Amino acid sequence: MRAAVVRGLGEAPQLGELPDAERGSGEALVEVRAAALNPIDIAIAAGRFHAGPPHVPYAPGREGVGLVRDSARVAAGTRVRFERDVGYGANGSLAELIAVDDDALIPLPDGVADEVAAALGIAGLAAWLALEKAAIPPGGTVIVLGATGAVGQVAVQGAKLFGAQRVVAAGRDAQALGRARALGADATVELSGDIASSLLEAAGGEVDAVIDPLWGEPAVAALRTLRVGGRLVHLGTSAGLEAVVPSAAVRAKNVTIVGHSNLTTPHDKKRQAYGELLDHIVAGRLDVDFEVFPLDRIDAAWQAQASSPHRKLVVRVS
Repeated sequence: MRAAVVRGLGEAPQLGELPDAERGSGEALVEVRAAALNPIDIAIAAGRFHAGPPHVPYAPGREGVGLVRDSARVAAGTRVRFERDVGYGANGSLAELIAVDDDALIPLPDGVADEVAAALGIAGLAAWLALEKAAIPPGGTVIVLGATGAVGQVAVQGAKLFGAQRVVAAGRDAQALGRARALGADATVELSGDIASSLLEAAGGEVDAVIDPLWGEPAVAALRTLRVGGRLVHLGTSAGLEAVVPSAAVRAKNVTIVGHSNLTTPHDKKRQAYGELLDHIVAGRLDVDFEVFPLDRIDAAWQAQASSPHRKLVVRVS
């Protein structure tokens, strides 16, 4: 099968051939049409993921959209969204065929294009499930850190759909924050200087929830903006693997820090959340920015992903 192949640790994938994927017990075989790139794909290929260096050669890509060829649960020919762990004995979505858990298949409605469904996947689920955990009160105020990234852009829109009245979008790129404003943010904050004071001013006072895909200094600053009983949902480490959190910032106002990872979220929970995201996409209440590359330009797509783009990158596989 044609595939984008990583042949050495730290190397970018190149167009090549791999043996056809084969369906194992409890798995489905899917003909891949589109695959979305994610930061974790770069981390795995570089050996920076916590599971260790990948087994090369392999095809990267944790998620995608395709047609079912063989499954015990879903009819052949059904268009589905899927995801799976890759790099440690398994090939991913940047290949013409992939074997995935039957339970990971989510049938797609006709009104959603392959590229949109792929772009919405991991990033959209991370934002949506984090917003669920944020327990935003009706009319509440929410800060979204990392609002210029794919997760943050969905979180800005989703916060309003979850009932927030005021959403503050925060990020490092002042120009990219304009997109967050267009997506519904009521105020924007550039993450520099006295971050906590800037966030409080933009929010008009203390806030009910913080969506945090950054950690590090921005998360600590945002923690200081929470009102009594507020909640910070942490789902990424783009600004650092560690944060020095003063005890008083947590105890004094009885705030809660909640962690989120798609990796340990059950398939049925992700299936439900993804269905809700699709409903909002079809109804025009949610938008996702993406750029499409053909498989034979995987080198350009990979380089673009490594530069932290302010949009999802989707590879058209077939």
